[in-house]
Amino acid sequence: MELEKLSKDDLKKLQSDVDKALKSVESCRKDEARAAIEAVAKEHGFTVEELMQSAPRKSTKSAAKYRNPENPAQTWTGRGRKPGWILAAIDEDVELTTLEI
Repeated sequence: MELEKLSKDDLKKLQSDVDKALKSVESCRKDEARAAIEAVAKEHGFTVEELMQSAPRKSTKSAAKYRNPENPAQTWTGRGRKPGWILAAIDEDVELTTLEI
């Protein structure tokens, strides 16, 4: 095919046809891949949905590192945003080491 001899409209039509063909090929390949995945999952006794579910993560809470001497219920792990009582202690030139648990 000699593209130089085609008109602009013919080239645009050709481009549109190529785009449609590419989408069709990609869709077929996805369908084949999906079928293969489902077959492997079934072979092992699972569904794809069961395999795609992520395992629940175990969250661990960090241990408190600092305690407010005026209110022992207030603690801070040393991570994240500093609580107000830590900021107040810093403003009063209190060493953080004196607040450690």
